[in-house]
Amino acid sequence: MRIAGIAFLLAACQAAPAPQSSTASTLGAEPVNYGYTVAATYPHDRRAFTQGLFFLDGHLFESTGHVGQSTIRRVNVEDGRVVQSVPIPPGMFGEGIVNWGDQIISITWQDGIGFRWDRESLRQTGTWRYPGEGWGLTQNGTDIIMSDGTAELRFLDPETLRERRRLTVMANGQPVTQLNELEWVNGEIFANVWMTPRIARIDPQSGNVTGWIDLSGLVRDNGDNQDAVLNGIAYDQQRDRLFVTGKYWPRLYEIDLVQPGQPAR
Repeated sequence: MRIAGIAFLLAACQAAPAPQSSTASTLGAEPVNYGYTVAATYPHDRRAFTQGLFFLDGHLFESTGHVGQSTIRRVNVEDGRVVQSVPIPPGMFGEGIVNWGDQIISITWQDGIGFRWDRESLRQTGTWRYPGEGWGLTQNGTDIIMSDGTAELRFLDPETLRERRRLTVMANGQPVTQLNELEWVNGEIFANVWMTPRIARIDPQSGNVTGWIDLSGLVRDNGDNQDAVLNGIAYDQQRDRLFVTGKYWPRLYEIDLVQPGQPAR
């Protein structure tokens, strides 16, 4: 990803102690606007209504939505091939996913039911419940972090999946609603904001949006219908690669972020 930001604190895909952040001073700070360059482009299943995305052990893991079409998948990055796929239980609308140990944890949109899956076999191993809606998931090594379409992020105990606390996300003194797919990247929470071309960079201590990543160019290249919105962030910590895609997009992008004042796409 190669960009100056909050110092590296924790790998997104491994369980480790929570970061000890000193970023409380970001509260109320003006967000910085970032551009991007495309480092690589890969095929992506344009039939996938992408809800959740993460990278681990050389593969992308992706969840897709819509009742009767919702799946959990293992995907080959280079050619976009779905190498393994299982449906979520019938009648439910799948949403975000996150890895925890040898599990994948998933949520549904309005059913208040989540699932545990064996990460190797993708076999369902358990269920859990939560109030309200489920949108996106990520983790920081200590907590599972969940969005629900509001400006609040829920921090859950990974073992019991009970709620520990909430964090309100703010930018310029105003709450940022419609937080959707999430990814933990170098000590920050990256969040798609539904129906916009922007990703918010969120300080996990203060809840302040420290930066906006504007991917309008990618949305224009792929948004051939109103449902084809930006949604899907994955980070490869070992190789410092940031991936983004969207619902029904035929492409997955590896992007590098660009500081203000530098050339960008």
